[in-house]
Amino acid sequence: MDDATITPVCIRVKYQMANQHNTVERVLIIDDETDFCLLMKNYFIRKNYEVHIFHTLEEGMKNLEKIKPDIIFLDNNLPDGLGWEKTEYICKNFPNTRINLISAYKYDQSFSDKLTSVKIWEKPISLTDLNTYLN
Repeated sequence: MDDATITPVCIRVKYQMANQHNTVERVLIIDDETDFCLLMKNYFIRKNYEVHIFHTLEEGMKNLEKIKPDIIFLDNNLPDGLGWEKTEYICKNFPNTRINLISAYKYDQSFSDKLTSVKIWEKPISLTDLNTYLN
């Protein structure tokens, strides 16, 4: 056996071993505004996150278990329902996920008082604020 047949296997094994400790964080964005989603996706991809986008509540919730996101950005007013109503379910079933509720409208302050582990963002979201949040 010559070095040419051994090298690709060795490189593949070293790459797999190195990547076992460098897992990419997954971001799930559920929002019907395509421009907003594209901006957020580009932002997170540049920061080496894996990004998944769904434009309806049903699609996003259906894929939640499969994706197992580290971070969720969930819009409230979606074409098929109110995203924020799923917050309790997400908190209960995905306790290690950082949940971010987003809306273009003013929200009821009493809603945020009940959710200490959830961040609420008003659109537009500043990239400076996102940087601060991630660090």
